[in-house]
Amino acid sequence: MTNLYRRAGEELSLVLDRLDEAEVDRAVATIAAARHVSVFGGGREGLQVKGFAMRLFHLGRSVSVVGDMTVPHLGDGDLLFVTCGPGEISTAVALVGVAKAAGAKVLVVTAQPEGRVPKMADEMLVLPAQTMADDQGDKVSILPMGSVFEGCLFLLFEVMILKLKDRLGVSTEAMRANHTNLE
Repeated sequence: MTNLYRRAGEELSLVLDRLDEAEVDRAVATIAAARHVSVFGGGREGLQVKGFAMRLFHLGRSVSVVGDMTVPHLGDGDLLFVTCGPGEISTAVALVGVAKAAGAKVLVVTAQPEGRVPKMADEMLVLPAQTMADDQGDKVSILPMGSVFEGCLFLLFEVMILKLKDRLGVSTEAMRANHTNLE
């Protein structure tokens, strides 16, 4: 079993080694400049992006998760942050269209930059990992379906939080103070 953990970890590392750090830094700058950030991801990507939203909240940012009843109206100065690994899912297409029509910026994290959703976005961050769009054939991950993309999202988001923490001058103590006491 240890070999499976090592192989899975190596696959994630290979993807992260291919990230364009300039794209990551642009995404961080876009998030830092936003008045409010609403996040969306479908399926397991949605679980990762919810964790990212929680950390943005810990940084003191105004943030919401699409689908929650407390999501505010988006407009100028706001950001819709979308994960869409395979490049197109119908819900993301609809949400991006609504956000753009309202004047919000859209940032998409994807593995398929030629997909419909990334092409609709104002900015894109390419995470070059296997998704369900390319999980068949001879050269696929030992991890099923979109797990490589989803696992890399977690690590990417944690590093983005570190970069935002530094950029915004937020202390670890301030982040801890923003953590809920209702657990």
